[in-house]
Amino acid sequence: MIKVPHSLKFVTEFDETHPIAQRFLMLDELDQIKFLESMLKDLLVPALTPALDEINARGSYAILKVAE
Repeated sequence: MIKVPHSLKFVTEFDETHPIAQRFLMLDELDQIKFLESMLKDLLVPALTPALDEINARGSYAILKVAE
């Protein structure tokens, strides 16, 4: 099976005056990215799963999955 990665990008905007945002901004860039990607995955995958299942049920040559 061939896997083709996608590069769908999201942007998170922070109010830099908020205490939680200030703590987040103290993290290095790699930790910020890991944190946001993990959070997005935790929030979006359960909501996307039914739509992906529906799309994939009709597919005959390709299956769409959330990458690890």
